Amino acid sequence: MKKGIVVVSFGTSFEETRRLCIESIESKIRKGFSEYQVERAFTSQMVINKLRKRDGILVNNVTEALQKMKQEGINEIFLQSLHIIPGHEYNKLLRQVELFIEKNNDIAMHVGKPLLYDDVDYEKVVKSIEIKNLNHNEAVVFMGHGTDHSSDNSYDLLEKHFRKEYSDNIFIGTVEGSTTLEHLIPKLLEKRIAKVKLMPFMLVAGDHAINDMAGDEDDSWKNKLISNDFKVEIDLRGLGENIKIQDIFVSHLKDTINN
Repeated sequence: MKKGIVVVSFGTSFEETRRLCIESIESKIRKGFSEYQVERAFTSQMVINKLRKRDGILVNNVTEALQKMKQEGINEIFLQSLHIIPGHEYNKLLRQVELFIEKNNDIAMHVGKPLLYDDVDYEKVVKSIEIKNLNHNEAVVFMGHGTDHSSDNSYDLLEKHFRKEYSDNIFIGTVEGSTTLEHLIPKLLEKRIAKVKLMPFMLVAGDHAINDMAGDEDDSWKNKLISNDFKVEIDLRGLGENIKIQDIFVSHLKDTINN
């Protein structure tokens, strides 16, 4: 029986962070599962189209990657999500798999869970991101993507885990979720925070991290904080650069294969 693995992420059009945060995990999976054929897929058709038009880079969406494996005679496929939460993009992946199975019920298919799925995941993630002792007037603010999906509460739960492990001066805001920077600034002021370290809580440090978080426009998180008299330090590393985070994704894939 021929077996394959599809590594599925939202994707990014930024070459450097794609190499550091997506290709690094793909390479680790290729090395650890050398007996499997490994393919890449993005769930963002917008990113796929942009890469094709701008750079001539061809990336399959999930359905295309599955079709390719079928054509090559692979009859058992494991898909490993590189999404952060079980939100819209992860559910899109599940729907695409379900639709493919309806037309190809002779192929066995299994989907690995995203980064934050159960309590053990939260504990592992928090311990994977080392936060050195913060002074009483220093804070870490993570930028998550956020969503209108019910899984947006994952960020609140993650914040609680971070605070339990490290410090009450750790905050998670989102670009498109229920908790934004505007909700966090009054809390930072109330705690008399003087210095904020900004970090993306995203797989890749792409457009949101580079522009919305750390950009030079007045409405970037960096400049909004500066305008409120906070000193700001930027850490522009995506989660995919973190070896321990990579290992969590790989462990999810191992669990899916073993179970």
